[in-house]
Amino acid sequence: MNACPHRPSSKSLLPRGVRRALDAMRANVGRDWSVTELADVAGVSSRTLQRQFRVFLGKAPRTTLRDVRFEAARRELLQGLPDAKVTDVALRCGFPHGGRFSVEYRRRYGETPSQTLKRQAVFVGALTSTPSFFVSRRDRPTIALGPIDTSPENNEAARSIADELAIALTRAGVCVTNRPGSARYHLTGLIRGSDRQTRLIFRLIDAETGRHLSAHRFDGAFGDDAAPDEQLATRIVATLQPCLRLAEIDRAGRKPDIDLSPHDLALRAMPYVLSLNADGNAHALDLLERAMERDPDHALSTALAAWAYGQRIVYHFAATPEKDRARSAELARKAQNLAGDATVLAVLGNALTFLHDLDAAEQVIRKALSIDGGSAWAWSRSGWIDVYNGDAESAIERFKIALDLAPNDCLAFNSMVGIGCANFESGRGRIRGPSQRHGPAGSLSGADGLRGAARPAAAAAILLRSCCRRAAQRRAAVIGPRAPNQTDNARAGFNFS
Repeated sequence: MNACPHRPSSKSLLPRGVRRALDAMRANVGRDWSVTELADVAGVSSRTLQRQFRVFLGKAPRTTLRDVRFEAARRELLQGLPDAKVTDVALRCGFPHGGRFSVEYRRRYGETPSQTLKRQAVFVGALTSTPSFFVSRRDRPTIALGPIDTSPENNEAARSIADELAIALTRAGVCVTNRPGSARYHLTGLIRGSDRQTRLIFRLIDAETGRHLSAHRFDGAFGDDAAPDEQLATRIVATLQPCLRLAEIDRAGRKPDIDLSPHDLALRAMPYVLSLNADGNAHALDLLERAMERDPDHALSTALAAWAYGQRIVYHFAATPEKDRARSAELARKAQNLAGDATVLAVLGNALTFLHDLDAAEQVIRKALSIDGGSAWAWSRSGWIDVYNGDAESAIERFKIALDLAPNDCLAFNSMVGIGCANFESGRGRIRGPSQRHGPAGSLSGADGLRGAARPAAAAAILLRSCCRRAAQRRAAVIGPRAPNQTDNARAGFNFS
């Protein structure tokens, strides 16, 4: 399962023989393919196939087969199929030795197969406890969802998935219609194949420009042995949300200033709130104050402003921190009484964390996940709350759920930093809450936290430095590149929560 926002495929650049060999591997990952058998499928000699694999993929066919098998195993474990067992998954994917499979899997993905499977149980449990709760249609983008194109044998599965998609989109704060003429965006889907070789593809298209915003592919089985359609639909919508959010921000940015609604102003402000720098913060607050002047009860503007004022204190942007803290608290209290979707509640959870009210933040995030169990922002924030409460294991689990749901989200780096901080928490000392002077993402308890250069802490430090670089790339993708300033250097990668 993956999302491919604005990413050209390289498959068409591969020679036909390589494509045929790869298709054969993926169609039967459990088979012990020899180079001769793959060459027969590809229609070329063994020597030619090996040369083409090395030139175009940089590795031999057998090495590629091993990678394909691990990708298939990872995908199946992430689906959280009913009664799935690591041993069975390994055997189906061509790994007869379970112990060796687990060791290599951990080396590749940073966790054991059982940890991946356990995390899916947490995610599924959150979905099954979700009540029937929907948000209002105000200021919501509209998506036209038509029938899924498929063969007769998959008609029932296609209808079920379409129904669950409509529910998942509604929970995510999107209006759904079957009339393309009244929608800003079109979501098209098709199912090809059968049994375990079934492929589901969705494309999100801007109706006005015809631009393809995102694509999502799911490979696996449908029916009784597959993951529940509700779980699949929630994952699909979660991967589409970052692209849909960016499209809405772009749409608001193209509108004339005279036509801007409070929601448009909030959307314009969002990238600047996420920029994590003083100039961006000031510009965001200017836009948000204008939005709240036009509509004092606009939930997204109020929550974003509460978060932005909190950033001024935590990131040392404020000349009058007590005044900004009071304004953040005032707006956070107000936002708690306004109806909002999961995104609004996740943003509010950030603000409450900055105000050191972890109990209120936890309550708000629980409500966000009860509305939309696929909200990556809410899962990530719940991970930070667990970090501050000293539950590193739960925090890592929740950060990884956020990354599973939306690996391409502009705030994905925040979950990566959180995993690093949680590793510090579990290896040395306790991460302090956002009230401490060392920064909102917490810090180790003084020099004692680093004494001994423990291996988990050293690994987490490397991860944090890597995340800082990714953070700059994520910010550039949302708001454009900018030069580092003194505040960035002072933060040193620890102030992203």
